[in-house]
Amino acid sequence: MSKAKPAARTSALEGVRVIDFSWIVAGPQCTRILADFGADVIKIENDANMDYIRASNPVPGSDSPNRSPLFNTLNRNKRSLTLNVMHPQGMELLKTLIKKSDVIVENFSSRVLEKWGLGYEEQKKLNPKIIYCSMSGFGHSGRDRDFVTWGPTAQALSGLTYMSGLPGEESAGWGFSYMDHTGGFYGALAIMMALINRNKTGKGQHLDLSQVEAGIGLTGTSVLDYTVNKRPFRREGMPPGNRAPDQKIAPHNTYPCKGEDRWCVIAVTNDDEWESLLDVLGNPAWSSDPRFSTMESRLINQDDLDEFISQWTINLTPLEVFDILQKAGVPAGAVQTPMERSEIDPQLKHRGFIAEVEHAELGNTKVESIPMKMSETPWQLNRASPLFGEHSAEIYMDLLGLDPEELGTLYEEGIA
Repeated sequence: MSKAKPAARTSALEGVRVIDFSWIVAGPQCTRILADFGADVIKIENDANMDYIRASNPVPGSDSPNRSPLFNTLNRNKRSLTLNVMHPQGMELLKTLIKKSDVIVENFSSRVLEKWGLGYEEQKKLNPKIIYCSMSGFGHSGRDRDFVTWGPTAQALSGLTYMSGLPGEESAGWGFSYMDHTGGFYGALAIMMALINRNKTGKGQHLDLSQVEAGIGLTGTSVLDYTVNKRPFRREGMPPGNRAPDQKIAPHNTYPCKGEDRWCVIAVTNDDEWESLLDVLGNPAWSSDPRFSTMESRLINQDDLDEFISQWTINLTPLEVFDILQKAGVPAGAVQTPMERSEIDPQLKHRGFIAEVEHAELGNTKVESIPMKMSETPWQLNRASPLFGEHSAEIYMDLLGLDPEELGTLYEEGIA
């Protein structure tokens, strides 16, 4: 008699349990990816030290900690457990949870869990297979380990902030914490590699992630250029606007379009694309000017060339330029508004980039999807972000084995 085949997994991380101490963006971004692919992510919360993002730009209507759209998109598919780990019994419950889990994620400063008596060595005693991912600004070793960073400060220290901005102006940086998301991606990647290793060896490990170092890796060719050629990066040496800094190609810029503050981008990399661009523009008189006859001459005369191209783009919307030029084989793009990306863009609609989920307080909400498709174990949006403490009772009773009377005592004593 043939053996029955095991049931196929519908989620890549089905059966993986994650204790999520993280807050703000970096850690929740990491654990969101794990939850989206089926991991049981239990977000440990406490009303005395609530996740800052729960109060970030909430939808008006009440002072509820459950009405932040940003919190909703970063914490969907997770469960919320209220637990006071500063109480001795709360710590014992946490230790029991560690024994039943696979991964711990936190993005506190480096000594927080050590002060709790839960450094990696102590975690290993409770569960030798535990994977502990710490995501601090500088990592858990070295001179700067105790310093605190946020996304924008990690960006600055990595060099990314210095590299942003217009020539001749001060560094601009980014209005959003770009490094927080990058740190989250690296954290999820490290956890996946550790899970693969544990499946082979049976051993867990400590993943000591430094967000500053993750940012340095994104400075890319600038580090290489200095290492090999001793050329320091200077925005003053960059071409103005959005012209190609490393390739000698033209036209390559951002161009004004119809409407207020509307723009498109065009990048012509070879003569075939140049001829296609001229055909779309109707081969105007200026196209036969010797100043634009070769790539080299177009590069030298970019200012005049950009002015001529702008006379065409200004009469079209960004999406019209994008559609017309792409169909002609010319690399081009539209600088889209948030509304266009979420409501209009047909490609993003086809890909399901914006997903919808019902939230207990926010109603029908829209969140960003995971930008990769997996044919066998795709990501899933099973539930919105948890209400504060929403899953405490089920976790305490079903997972940790408490009875209703014991659970009542936890609430009475401020442990849960």
